[in-house]
Order: sequence, then structure tokens, then C-alpha cells
Amino acid sequence: MITPRRFLPSISSLLALEAVDRLGSATAAAEELSLTQSAISRQLKVMEEQLGVELIQRTQMRLHLTSAAQDYVKTARMVLQHLAQASLKLKANPTGGTLTLSILPAFGMHWLAPRLQDFARRHPEVTMNLNTRLKPFDFESEPSDAAIHFGRKDWAGVQYLPIMREEVLPVCAPGVRGEGNPDLEWLKNAPLLHLDTRPDAWERWFAAQGQPETGLRGMLFDQFSTMIQATIHGLGVALLPSYLVEQDMRTGRLVLAWNGPAVSLGDYFLVWPQNRAEPQPLKSFRTWLQTRLSRERP
Repeated sequence: MITPRRFLPSISSLLALEAVDRLGSATAAAEELSLTQSAISRQLKVMEEQLGVELIQRTQMRLHLTSAAQDYVKTARMVLQHLAQASLKLKANPTGGTLTLSILPAFGMHWLAPRLQDFARRHPEVTMNLNTRLKPFDFESEPSDAAIHFGRKDWAGVQYLPIMREEVLPVCAPGVRGEGNPDLEWLKNAPLLHLDTRPDAWERWFAAQGQPETGLRGMLFDQFSTMIQATIHGLGVALLPSYLVEQDMRTGRLVLAWNGPAVSLGDYFLVWPQNRAEPQPLKSFRTWLQTRLSRERP
């Protein structure tokens, strides 16, 4: 049930309040919203009378929001952003059927993107919007319908569809490894490259080889793409997903730094909120993904 209308200010009043909070004056807010200064003041006055609460502290130099209004405007700004995004979705696909998916950059580029043409061909009624995220986020404060998650089933309040297990390999440029078959002691002392979203990856990898190791040092990267380039150019040894380095290993730009068994540090999942009705575009995408995975898995 929607809140009684007497508690719902107009969009014009919310825009005026948000602009005054962000810009600090009725003059600046009026210029941004293509209104007069008196119109801005009138919108704020109407909102104060409607809610029965003082929102603005007026001084000679600028307008200040009261403490209560500062909390209120944070919610108002988020609501306005969501409404604007919904309007863009509606304009982009007036027949309905928009799916907003948050993706991990490397997985989205190298695994998902090559397969999306098949989904688009089978479901032309769905418009897919992609945005990149490096870490889990709160579905309540983000406009995404679903997301690609890496790790374990440790994201509360979501449903999971397993996509694939990721196996990582220690790789480096040929000149870094040198001749012969290096051992684990060489690898412990080599310049190791790290991903900031997986700070314990090397420790877990060494533990899987029966070689517990702590205090590892080395360069830190925020994305696989830059870490791969650093590895190719000889800056160190990196733990990289096998699906990301297959081509570079075939061409000889990267080689195994140690010829041991592959290790899995986590899985990829499609996740979506438990507490929302599942929209039809998401159902279509999930069904397509399950079918595609069943065909691709050995």
C-alpha cells in the first residue's frame, strides 16, 4: 500500500530541496532547474507546510538544511535517482522488458559478453543493461535486478544460480621463470602480483599445495586486465583464472610459473534478491543461462 498522499511531496519540491542542499543557495538551484529564485523558495515553503516540519535555516549568505532535513534529503536524492533511471529504462524500451545486470569486469568481458548475442537473438523483447562492480553491493540501494558474484554462497538475502568454478594458475612471462622446472621455493621468493579483491589468494594457493605461507608481498592491482598486462611485461608472477590466460599461454606470452595442479578459489554465481518478485526479463535470462550451461558443461 502506498503511503497516504499527504506525506508525499511533489517532485518539484523534492528537486528544489535536493538542489538547494547540493548547491547551497536558492539562486544556484533556480539556475540549474530553470526556475526563478522565488519559485524555489515557494516550493520549499509548500513542502514545509505540507510536512509540518522546518526544513530550511535561512541566513543572509546561504540556505542550510536542518539536521532532520539533511537525513531526509539523502532518501529523496536516492528516490529521484531511481525514478530517473526507471524513466531511462522506459524510454529505451517502451514495450517493457529491461534487465539491469551488474557484472565483474573480467568475467563479463571474457565469458559473458561472447554469449550474450545468443541471448539477444532468442529474447529480442529484453533490453540488457550492464554495469560493472568489483565487490558485492546492497540490492536495496542499487538499481540492479541481478548480479554476477564470485566467491562462496556468502551474500545474504539473495538466491543463487551456479555458473562455473574458477581455476587459477600461477603464470608469468617466459623471461621471469627462466630455464628448467622451478620449484615452490623459487615461487615463494618471486615477485608476486596480487588482486585487492582477493588479498589472500596466494596464501590459499600455497596452502592448497601443502605449503602454508604468510606475509607475502608484491604489487597490488584492482582489476585482472591490468594485472595480466603487468604479468606479460615481466613484473612478476600472477594467479590468474585459466579462462583469462588460455590465449596468452597458447601464443607463449605467458607460461606456467610452476607445473602443479590447478586450484579453485571460488565459483561464479548469478544472484538476485530474495525479497523481490522476479521480473520476467530476469526469468528469461536465468532460464537461458541454465540451458546454455547445461550444453557447455562436459
